[in-house]
Amino acid sequence: FLSDGSVHGFSRRGYDGRDFISFDLGFEKFVAADSAAEITRRRWEQEGVAEARTNYLKHECPEGLRKYVGY
Repeated sequence: FLSDGSVHGFSRRGYDGRDFISFDLGFEKFVAADSAAEITRRRWEQEGVAEARTNYLKHECPEGLRKYVGY
């Protein structure tokens, strides 16, 4: 949580010990680590996964953190 009340976060997935795909909350887009992850990035963006990930990082996750750390 930032002092102005805004939230900063990220989501990153790996496979076989290497980076695979990450989510840039500022741009609300997935970033593929390589050409293999590009297939997943396209599919997830078509399926609306980016919107769900944005909602999780901006709302659900902070609410849970506030609950458990006593904010």
